[in-house]
Amino acid sequence: MMNEILEKIGALRLVPVVKIENSEDAASLGRALLEAGLPIAEITFRTAAAEAAIRALTAKLPELLIGAGTVLSVDQVKLAVDAGARFMVAPGFNPTVVDYCIDHNICVVPGVNNPSQIERALARKLDVVKFFPAEASGGLPFLKAVAAPYSDMLFLPTGGINLKNLMTYLSFPRVIACGGSWMVEADLIAAGNFTQIKKLAQEAVADIKEKFI
Repeated sequence: MMNEILEKIGALRLVPVVKIENSEDAASLGRALLEAGLPIAEITFRTAAAEAAIRALTAKLPELLIGAGTVLSVDQVKLAVDAGARFMVAPGFNPTVVDYCIDHNICVVPGVNNPSQIERALARKLDVVKFFPAEASGGLPFLKAVAAPYSDMLFLPTGGINLKNLMTYLSFPRVIACGGSWMVEADLIAAGNFTQIKKLAQEAVADIKEKFI
């Protein structure tokens, strides 16, 4: 049975994947996403500011669903959870990280792009895996082919997703949501261009509502 965090992700259909260099920008980013109707963000551990950004967002904007991305170690999981992150996303399938999350009832979405990795997830009774890097791995045609034998698994494609191909991915019933960074690009955050971030997120939300809600 899918947990409530994954159900919420499935309802929103889109997860902004954020690389943030300065945690002081976190609250403004979070407000832009909230105002756009997209109350979720995956803050990636690709910068030193990730932990502080997660902490700022969860403290100042508790209505946001905040997750941690690019989670590569148990130590990062612990840091993210302590900062308030409610779900973990990984680029690959690290059994140590995945098993730690399962053992501690932490929602985790590991990355896969082949059948063997999907079977590792199935063996652990996971409901959702990240298909990454989506476009570089063969895009939706490959995902449809690799998903076919595994009827109980849902996917969160990330990597090369943008407004042009978002609806195509979301139209595949096995896709619970997509991860994307085009509306929250690091240069937009660094420039303080939160108006543009809000606009880009609103465009995506409007497209999703028009087609799926």
